[in-house]
Amino acid sequence: MPVVSPWWTVQHGPGRVVATAIHDGHEVRSEVAAAIALGDAERMREEDPFTGQATLDVPIHIVVHRSRFEFDLNRPPEGAVYSTPEESWGLDLWKPGAPGEALVRTSLELHDEYYRMLAELLDRIADRHRRFVLLDIHSYNHRRDGPEGEPAPPESAPDVNIGTFSMPREHWAFLIDPLMEAMRGFDFNGRKLDVRENVAFQGRGNQTRFVHERYPERGCAIAVEFKKFFMDEWTGSPDPDELAAMRRFVAFMAAQADRLLG
Repeated sequence: MPVVSPWWTVQHGPGRVVATAIHDGHEVRSEVAAAIALGDAERMREEDPFTGQATLDVPIHIVVHRSRFEFDLNRPPEGAVYSTPEESWGLDLWKPGAPGEALVRTSLELHDEYYRMLAELLDRIADRHRRFVLLDIHSYNHRRDGPEGEPAPPESAPDVNIGTFSMPREHWAFLIDPLMEAMRGFDFNGRKLDVRENVAFQGRGNQTRFVHERYPERGCAIAVEFKKFFMDEWTGSPDPDELAAMRRFVAFMAAQADRLLG
């Protein structure tokens, strides 16, 4: 469908914690929509809908409105436009003959534009603060065997997976360890969430790596993957109560991270 929204929304504000939802988007520009073979529901299943809502109470946040199937901001430029089913969960993304060179080039220009914008934003924060935190909010599927199939076993699918692969873990232990403990103690609609590190995912994405390479030992980028317990991953239907708690949870994370920065 034609794009009716901007590439992304950036909310500026006070503080030294940024929340991003770079896979929230579902929009694609018109030439991409014409070249894609997948239906909306198939695309949405591998996107991270509603993660943008979860960031809105963090004073500085970014919500990306373009689909990862147009360009994936969590992959480096050479892999940001999926070209084979192996790069896109086994899905045949493109119609025969697509994507063309011009389509890929424009998508990569937008990928570059995002990282220029992010660098400018984080440079300003780094000018004001000795250290800062970026919460890289995502979600993941745990019912891949179908709507009637068994979900992934809890031992391999925590409610919240914290990815720390690209960070100097020992340097940031003073923040990561108590932050995870605080997250485990949060009252999430009357229950405590299972929060673990590097189980379902390790935080190997491009955005966290970008932060750690550009701001060594000053910027701490934490990949936060919510299991899609807040929605039906096959129909796309959300649970409003769970989404509201998720938004409170992310705001709580941001406040705790700011406190732990000292």
